[in-house]
This record gives sequence, structure tokens and C-alpha cells, in this order.
Amino acid sequence: MHTLRTRFKKDIIAEFLPPARTTKKQRVVILCDGAPSVPSKRPLILELSKKGFWVFHPRYRGTWESDGLFLQRSLDKDILDVVSGISTGFVDLLNKTKYRLKPNQIILLGGSFGGPAQLIASIDKRIDKVVTFSPVIDWKKLGRDEPIPLLKKYFPDAYGHGYRTVKNGWNKLLSGKFYNPVKHVGKIDGKKIIIIHAKDDRSCPYNQSKLFAKQTSTKLVTLKKGGHLGASLILKPRFYKIFDKFINSK
Repeated sequence: MHTLRTRFKKDIIAEFLPPARTTKKQRVVILCDGAPSVPSKRPLILELSKKGFWVFHPRYRGTWESDGLFLQRSLDKDILDVVSGISTGFVDLLNKTKYRLKPNQIILLGGSFGGPAQLIASIDKRIDKVVTFSPVIDWKKLGRDEPIPLLKKYFPDAYGHGYRTVKNGWNKLLSGKFYNPVKHVGKIDGKKIIIIHAKDDRSCPYNQSKLFAKQTSTKLVTLKKGGHLGASLILKPRFYKIFDKFINSK
């Protein structure tokens, strides 16, 4: 099965698939990538489609196939543009088939650099559930393996034009005022969210997730070991069980 492609708000390219089987409810999963990463989530997209979900894998503005500049806007705005587009209507760019959904449930799945997009976007009433792995909680308190000065150099060196970052983008992150979940703690409803995080993560410190979970009443699943976890772990039965139980909870 081939994934389909569409555009949202002219700029955002997204792969998507309808459910591979008939379902009573329209349940949507939007994948919120970490960064830097290569947009190769086809196994995850296919598996979620087989399980009855509509699946969307957008490229943030300024990354990969999408237009615009990376970090010009807070990435949660890109995700919410996808949410809006799902309901107002979108087109399969190859076959020109038109779709318009009325989702019963919208789930954000991702983590790491994409974690803030999930957590901040969760403030929007249209978002029902967030399942995030090893999210960035505070850009001013990153782990030793991926500090911002290192990322600033690494992105263009290793990924070239895959990320077209706005000139002051990294400084905006360093300020702690932009695209930063800790600045939104008072507005975030933790009942929508589950964080899965390993204690030995050296990129996004576990203690930040633990504090955030306490402040927002977010469910936290703690692993003793595992390093910096990724959302594709839900392809493993242990983690899919956690995902499935949470999205079906009230």
C-alpha cells in the first residue's frame, strides 16, 4: 500500500492514509516528528491505518518537502493548521480525491523536538489525546547530548536543506519564551496527555517530564532504561498496549 499526499494551508505537505478497514468512528492520529529526523514513518503509518485510524504525517514548515521557514512559527501552529484542514477539506494530490472528516477523536503522537508541538497544541479543545515520548519540556534545560549550540551547527551540516531554519530560530529557542511547554503549564490539561520517558535519557532530561507531569496532572510512564525514546516504539506490543489503553480512557 502506498501512502497518499496532501497539502494544508498551502505550505504543509503531509503523507496520509485512510483506515484500512471500516470503522464506526473516525479516529485521527497526527504524527508530530522530532528533529532532526528523516521523514520515514511508513511502517508506523501503515500499522495505524490497519488498526482503523486515519493517519497524517505532516512536515513542519521549512522542513523537507514543505514550504516556509523552520522555527519562524511555533510548531504547534503547524499541527493545528493540519487539524483545521482535516475538517475543512483536503485533496489527495495524485488522484485529486477530496476528503473532509468529522473526527470523533484526534490524537497527537510523537515526541522529542515534536513534544512541545503536542503539549502546546493540546490546549486546543479539538485535541483529545496526546501520547508523547521523551518530549522537550524546557528548551533552557536540555540534556548534555543535544544542547542547542550543537544542534544549530549539526542541522545544516548533516541535513542540508532538509531544514531551512529562520535566521534567529535557535536564539528564539534559547530565550525560553518561544515554543516552550513550561510557559504554558497553567493552561495545559494533563488528563489529555501521557508521557513515556526513560530515566537515562541524555537528550531530554527525565526530571523535567517528572516535574511537568506533577504540575499538570499528566500521566507519566517511567522506564529505568531506554535512552531517548521515539514514537515508533508503539509498533511494539508493550507500548501499543499503553497507547491503546490511554486513548480509550475517559
